[in-house]
Amino acid sequence: MYLCKTLHFAHRQSRITMTQKLTLFLCAAVLLLCTRTAKAQGTSTQNGRPIQVERWITSHFGKGKTPPFSFEYGGQPSATFLSKCRHSFTRLPNAEESQVRYLVTYTDKTGLKVECEVTGWTNFGAVEWVLRFENTGSDVTPRISQVQTADIIFRHPASTPVLYYANGSNATRADFAPREQTLPTGSTVTMEPQGGRSSDNAFPFFNIQTSEGEGVMVAVGWTGTWQSTATSLDNQRLWLRAGLKHLDAGLLPGERIRTASVCLLFWQGNDRMTGHNRFRRFMLAHHSRHIDGQPVFYPMFGGFNWGDPAPCNEYTCMTTEYAIALVQRTRMFGLNPEAFWLDAGWYSEAADHATGKNWYNTVGNWTPDPERFPDGLKPISDYIHRKPPLGNQRSTEVKVWRGSSFMVWFEPERVYKGSLWEREHPEWLLAAGGDNRLFNLGIPEARQWLSHTIGDLLEENGIDHYRQDFNIAPESIWLSNDKEGRKGMTEVKYIMGLYDYWDYLLTRFPRLLIDNCASGGRRIDYETMLRSAPMWRTDYNYGEPVGYQCHTYGLEFYLPQHATGSYHVNPFDSRSSLGSAVVFNWKLTQQGEAFTDMARTMQEFQEVRSYFYEDFYPLSGTGDLTGDDIWLAYQLHRPSDDTGYIVAFRRAACEAPTCEVRLSSLDPSATYFIYNKDNGETVEHTGRQLMECVKLTLPQPRTSLLLKIERK
Repeated sequence: MYLCKTLHFAHRQSRITMTQKLTLFLCAAVLLLCTRTAKAQGTSTQNGRPIQVERWITSHFGKGKTPPFSFEYGGQPSATFLSKCRHSFTRLPNAEESQVRYLVTYTDKTGLKVECEVTGWTNFGAVEWVLRFENTGSDVTPRISQVQTADIIFRHPASTPVLYYANGSNATRADFAPREQTLPTGSTVTMEPQGGRSSDNAFPFFNIQTSEGEGVMVAVGWTGTWQSTATSLDNQRLWLRAGLKHLDAGLLPGERIRTASVCLLFWQGNDRMTGHNRFRRFMLAHHSRHIDGQPVFYPMFGGFNWGDPAPCNEYTCMTTEYAIALVQRTRMFGLNPEAFWLDAGWYSEAADHATGKNWYNTVGNWTPDPERFPDGLKPISDYIHRKPPLGNQRSTEVKVWRGSSFMVWFEPERVYKGSLWEREHPEWLLAAGGDNRLFNLGIPEARQWLSHTIGDLLEENGIDHYRQDFNIAPESIWLSNDKEGRKGMTEVKYIMGLYDYWDYLLTRFPRLLIDNCASGGRRIDYETMLRSAPMWRTDYNYGEPVGYQCHTYGLEFYLPQHATGSYHVNPFDSRSSLGSAVVFNWKLTQQGEAFTDMARTMQEFQEVRSYFYEDFYPLSGTGDLTGDDIWLAYQLHRPSDDTGYIVAFRRAACEAPTCEVRLSSLDPSATYFIYNKDNGETVEHTGRQLMECVKLTLPQPRTSLLLKIERK
């Protein structure tokens, strides 16, 4: 790595692509509600100053204000309907100093109560709200439809807005790829997932910016079918809506439902990454799993030897003795994952290979296979939790290993025909096509039974972390089970039940972590990220490094907590899986994979992982990054001590031995050391030089760079 000699040319060349990104769009700032325009409920006026969160809330939800949400009630627009309701605006106790909370209620003579719980965070300029409906009357209400939790027009200086968003998961290299769309007057972009899983082919996090230097991050919290539209009304107004796609139903007497949540985080700065990084830090501080008052570092996982040989699949041939032996063998070589991960196939009937049974077609039998695990999984978890010293047999050095935690795979929502649950509780199941059934979380009795059943399994077997998969696209199942006049209610009750179920587990087990998997990363949204994180973010080709590089790059724009697998120890492959967590799927007997390289890889991950909880800067733009003929690079930066890393890859078909990048967020007047982790070379440059142009060099294709940045 050396500084570009032609600084001006390199700067201009890089600047072209960045300018395309920074032509952005949308307003943020002190929103003053105006009259309803183009059917939207509120209007936000941009003024270039950070918002005052409490003032924003009171000016949008207070008495006499038309709130920034909308719906229709019996065909009547909510703006008209709510103006006739009894309104209350109540300050709620704050859970922390930087938080402000209000409960806004509207009560109608028909008995419908509309509640909006609003939370603001003064330290981040963020506001979140969730909409609820309750029938307090004795008759069925008129239909509630067209529910938009966010319905607001942003005013901005004359410009063409740009929407920054991402792909969802679809098991391709392009999963979570960054996207952008300019919005000339009259244009609309609609985003919604496929099949009823919230990040299946769409992603409910995005950034909108109008004039250079201002914007708003948007997050939608609904783990079913949400929908969001951004419409450019003219060159000074952008209309944002986000809510439920299908709800069109009356409420029964006493019935109470919730709908989607929405978060807006307003930002100002010269780079739209200011908004992305502020949002990432907000998610860690206020909207992620916390234990002992601190955001969770998700573990460095070790898998159980990849899975079992044919005709077994996944872990359908795993036994107590073999699992313990694998843990012992892993530690024998000085390798000590923070958690061991047992995936699918440990349950009853999954090992009956003579009759075609496997991990997939035996879900619904949620007891450990009594033949393979006669004492359940507890002996395995007990061994994993042990903390004695263990000598490395290949070294005179004595290593001390700490006890690890234990994560186990479940898929309780999918119930296969003929399973124990299907036989015992058919009344709780929805037909899902073929031999699959969907466990109806919308039935309170069923949800309570499920909560206690799975909770007891976790407790009895010493399971520390709960991995929940979901291999069904449920949208069509929900819709086919809706009754007349109740469209969307099966989905609403189901999603409410899912949140109640996870909240039960997290309350019962205060140190529990939930890994959220749904055919690989298809249930990532604002609500699931509060309770979980995706430790297997895509089912794309396992271990293929270029795809893994792309997935890390795209997700880091929005979320710091996610992980994938790592299958090989050469730096190009292993660094492709770097992140805030990882799953090491190594076979200790794999030819060409030295255990010393495994130890080096684990150490490297330990050194870098904390930086994924800091600020992220893309160095390769936001175009098509899936090709084998390009470089891909990104920067991680910790503002507290002004240190960071550059991670870069020259892919197999890339002919260019060098790549020019510009670093961000450094002090122009400071001096920095750049340390190459592969060859030990250290160079020294000023922050200004590094932000103008850095030339990265890799003589050979399919190689990588890991450069540590430290302030002198």
